[in-house]
Amino acid sequence: MHSEVSVTLSPREEFRVDLSGKAPMANEEGRRWLDEQFMRLDCEPLRASGKVLLADKVLTVARAAGAPLLADPVWSADFARATTAALAKPIVRVDVPSMAISY
Repeated sequence: MHSEVSVTLSPREEFRVDLSGKAPMANEEGRRWLDEQFMRLDCEPLRASGKVLLADKVLTVARAAGAPLLADPVWSADFARATTAALAKPIVRVDVPSMAISY
């Protein structure tokens, strides 16, 4: 099954990670990886309540990572593997300017 994650940072800046041939992460492992990156990158919750949904976590980690980490092939592959595992979707599009995720 085809699996990929694309992250749009601006109209001229998009990163795409094709996960063909890469070992998938388990759901819990993906959640843990995103939690660690959320803390490491000093991300803030999007909601005033402080509740952080998985989709919010993916968005804020992608925004905080920016082009430097998304251009890193190891980090971006781990981000893509964690994202598809945590969200349980094979194709994920992360639109940072709109703060939206589509499947």
